[in-house]
Amino acid sequence: MDNIRVLLVEDETTLAMIIKDTLDAQGFEIATAANGEEGLKLFPESKPDVLVADVMMPKIDGFEMVRRIRKTDQITPVLFLTARSAVNDVVKGFELGANDYLKKPFGMQELMVRIKALAKRTGLYQNINHSINLNKEIEIGQYQLNPKTEKLIYGINSEELSHRETEILRMLAEKKDSVVETKDILLQLWGDDSFFNTRSLQVFITKLRHKLSKDKNIRIINVRGVGYKLIF
Repeated sequence: MDNIRVLLVEDETTLAMIIKDTLDAQGFEIATAANGEEGLKLFPESKPDVLVADVMMPKIDGFEMVRRIRKTDQITPVLFLTARSAVNDVVKGFELGANDYLKKPFGMQELMVRIKALAKRTGLYQNINHSINLNKEIEIGQYQLNPKTEKLIYGINSEELSHRETEILRMLAEKKDSVVETKDILLQLWGDDSFFNTRSLQVFITKLRHKLSKDKNIRIINVRGVGYKLIF
């Protein structure tokens, strides 16, 4: 694998220096930003293979930064560094398009392993999405899904979806009437099929069912032990 480009957005100066020095020594190409505002400016310039970001930062926090980035970039993997442990915070990060979480304090070796795993997925993810026209709306019963704007349209009304909701619904819609395995969804969108991520997926499925409820012919069926099937 070529040198992995990493954009680190971290407001704790000492920690940022430790991470940068460690990754530099291991051959990573690393750019740093001290807050979300700087991160937004540096992101298009640095073109990272992986974005590593703290959650709690001044000016613009990590959540808001990633929310804005996902409007134009839906591929670059995001790893959040956080001192928070509340489930709601973790779920919020995944909704916004995060791929992994690492709770502080953490070991440098674990950080490097996770960055490498995310970087390895990037090429596969790009190949999967290369042939997809993000400007084309996907018809789902009486709804239209716009993957680029991440909006679900019903008649004259539209509802903004989270990045994760958009990706899940698109996967299900592309395999209409066929079972999409839970493992495939988790590996593609989360990076691993752990128990916690499985529960997180279940939460997203429940939300999508509610948002599609105006069309009574649409159903997302849980095929127990296998995955989910979208019928309309």
